[in-house]
Amino acid sequence: MMDAGWAEKEQEDTGAKICRELMEKLDIKSYETVAEGLSGDRKFHVETSDGGHFLLRLSDEAEYEQKKAAFDRMRKADSIGIPMCRPVAFGSCDDGRCVYQLLTWCEGRNGEKLLPFLPEMKQYNIGIKAGEILRTIHTIPAPELEPWQKRYFSENDCRIKASSDCGIRIDGSDILLAFVENNRHLLNGRPQCLQHGDYHIGNLMISDAGEVSVIDWELLDFDNYADPWKEFGSIGLTDVHPHFVTGLIRGYFGGEPPLQFWKLLAYYLAVGAVIMVPWAYYLQKDELPYAVKHVKDVLRWFDNFRRDVPEWFCPERL
Repeated sequence: MMDAGWAEKEQEDTGAKICRELMEKLDIKSYETVAEGLSGDRKFHVETSDGGHFLLRLSDEAEYEQKKAAFDRMRKADSIGIPMCRPVAFGSCDDGRCVYQLLTWCEGRNGEKLLPFLPEMKQYNIGIKAGEILRTIHTIPAPELEPWQKRYFSENDCRIKASSDCGIRIDGSDILLAFVENNRHLLNGRPQCLQHGDYHIGNLMISDAGEVSVIDWELLDFDNYADPWKEFGSIGLTDVHPHFVTGLIRGYFGGEPPLQFWKLLAYYLAVGAVIMVPWAYYLQKDELPYAVKHVKDVLRWFDNFRRDVPEWFCPERL
């Protein structure tokens, strides 16, 4: 049986072989492996003969349709001027066994690593820019779809039920489940639009000048057409930086959000916490402590849903 080290070496060798195959096709002069990120893609920082810098992503042929859908979403966002890793080329290689995407290289540092070291005012200003970008992404309309509440619950009802069935008991989980059940009506009649799908500080690159670019459009969720406010359900999946998130929300709304936003934010965060527990229990046991913590965090943020505005939102203008 091949050990992990040999498997990793074989994967690197295969990636390098494919890079060499694509060198002429994509005019690549040199390449180096990129180790960051959680996706299963093999990634390379490549330079073309004219000095251009790009990200090359390689995926298994079985992911062709999913990767093509993500590439097409990026093209839509790029067409309206979103600052992002711009899509350049897409296709098959390695005799059809591999899918490649060539994207422009985003300079800067990953926001998740940079943000904790920035002054609060800079965190807030980056949040404002990120919110304005997200609002622009959401101007891209959805195709004709079933009503949002029907799409949402057809996918999540079984997951919500699994939270009760898995047998994990957490202090306050009954409050969480009751809130989810009693507020289903909040989704009635909600609009739908294009989504990034995983919009949080870890998927933003920050330049030295404080400019923001959006990366990693890979996550497929509801075909990435959903209620625009659902996009904020990623809050808390990475560390919550109050000044950044406050700026994100104010930048998105161009000021203070309406009360209805807070109610829907609480709902999406509550459902996210509920369904994370059975996901961890059945599929990713090592993530169960984090899932339990997330349930407790959501309950604390909203004081067991006795408050509308979460505790991490900064009420004073900076």
